[in-house]
This record gives sequence, structure tokens and C-alpha cells, in this order.
Amino acid sequence: MNRKLIRTTLADVKARREIAHQRDQANGGMQRGGMPPPRGPQPSSIQVRKRQPPPSETHAEIYYYKKQIDAHTSMVLVLDDGEEVEGTIEWYDRGALKINRRSAPNLLVLKRHIKYIYKAEERGSQPVRVEETEPEAADFN
Repeated sequence: MNRKLIRTTLADVKARREIAHQRDQANGGMQRGGMPPPRGPQPSSIQVRKRQPPPSETHAEIYYYKKQIDAHTSMVLVLDDGEEVEGTIEWYDRGALKINRRSAPNLLVLKRHIKYIYKAEERGSQPVRVEETEPEAADFN
């Protein structure tokens, strides 16, 4: 069975109120039941549309994850503590990402612990690690 929720809009309510107000004025200013009409600002016949606020969910994140999953793009996740996790995204949900890694076990990473994500191919040249060596002992004799 197909049930449809019928919800009246504010415009419908205002239109009904105006019709009732006009009918009451035609009846001598009395509402149904013999009560005088309520005092206060009267609704105008011109309706001004208010600007809608922007949507809270743009679905851009979902589109990005879907695109990376379909392309099997290698991604780097930088966690809150600075640790980097590299792998492909297998699936995602509202609070987590499952990352497949080649040389390590797969991980389920909670989104709240991810600082940012980028493609592994966009990783700049790796900084050269300079190892400090002990100075050679010089013979000053």
C-alpha cells in the first residue's frame, strides 16, 4: 500500500485564515460561535518568499569517497597524532573508513581521528632524512 503524507504549507494556512476572515467580516464581524475576531497584525494578501538556508549536507564527501573507491586510488590518511596510514578505501560509512593496505593488515579508521586525507600520488618529494653521525675522533697529538 502506498501511503503519502499530506502536510499543509504555511501559505495554505494563511489562505484559509484570510478566507475565514473575509467570511467573518461579511457576517458582521463575528466568528463562528459568536466571538469577535482576534486583534493583532492582519496577514497581507502579498506573500513574500523567504530565502532558503543552504543545505547542511552537500554530499560532496560521499561523492569524493565513491570516486576514490571506484578508481582504487591510493590514499594517505593523516591521523590526529601525526601518524600516516596509506592504502585504498574499501568502504565508508557515517563514522569510519575501511582502508586496505598491501604490506600491512587492513584498518578500520574512525573519521573523528582523521586530521586530513590526500592522494598518495600528490605526496611531494619525501624529505631526505639526515642522520647525525658522531664526529670522528681526531688525533691532536
